[in-house]
Amino acid sequence: MAETKRRAQGEDSIYYDRSRDRWTGTITVGWKPDGRRDRITVRGRTKTEVKDKLRAKHTELAAGVRTPANYTVGQCLKDWLKTLNTQAETTVTGYRIMARHLTELTGNVKLVDLKVRDVDFALGKLAERLSTRSVRLARMILIQAIRNAMVNDLVVRNVADLAAVPAGKPGRPSRSLNLEQALAVLDAAQGERLWPYVAVSMLGGIRTEEARALRWSEVDLEAGTVAVYRSVRRTGETKTKILTGCMKAPREQQK
Repeated sequence: MAETKRRAQGEDSIYYDRSRDRWTGTITVGWKPDGRRDRITVRGRTKTEVKDKLRAKHTELAAGVRTPANYTVGQCLKDWLKTLNTQAETTVTGYRIMARHLTELTGNVKLVDLKVRDVDFALGKLAERLSTRSVRLARMILIQAIRNAMVNDLVVRNVADLAAVPAGKPGRPSRSLNLEQALAVLDAAQGERLWPYVAVSMLGGIRTEEARALRWSEVDLEAGTVAVYRSVRRTGETKTKILTGCMKAPREQQK
């Protein structure tokens, strides 16, 4: 009895599947322990579409990438959120909310099938109801999530990097104080127990979580400087790498 010829590893097969009314393409990438072929399968409405998908799969295989067949953008976002264990809880909560918006629009799309036009569509929909800043955040989250998938050899290209940020709705008015309001706060705080905290925060330009972690040894009243080395954030790190800020207040107020 003649031995059945085995298809070589990496060899393609394209055929029309009448039961699915689709063209189907397969790549043999090896053999399973039970002796069955280990295959990657793609489908499309036309033979050309299947050839293009097979070509993309070969590119992924050459790069050492093999995405699970049902790995979606929604799962990609979930996996990325799990990596944020060092972020502040308020930050992670905001990311979860935005990831939920993205999941509603693209969550069911397979990651390997995600196109730039899909990202453009999702960001455009978000721009209809969110501010430009929020849309920019959504794109950043999707970029980071796909980048995490790339690190884990689940995808070759980050299509979110190629998408543009559409203009969204106007953001809320700024809550920052003008000069008159800032001076009024400083005047009202004089003589109060929290006066040094208010003065350093407003005149030094440092964040409240950094001001709360300050020690007197890091404040130089003569030079009018404050050295910022830590914060009360979860990691204890400062928000930026700028560690020293100037505090120019009247000499009598500094004392």
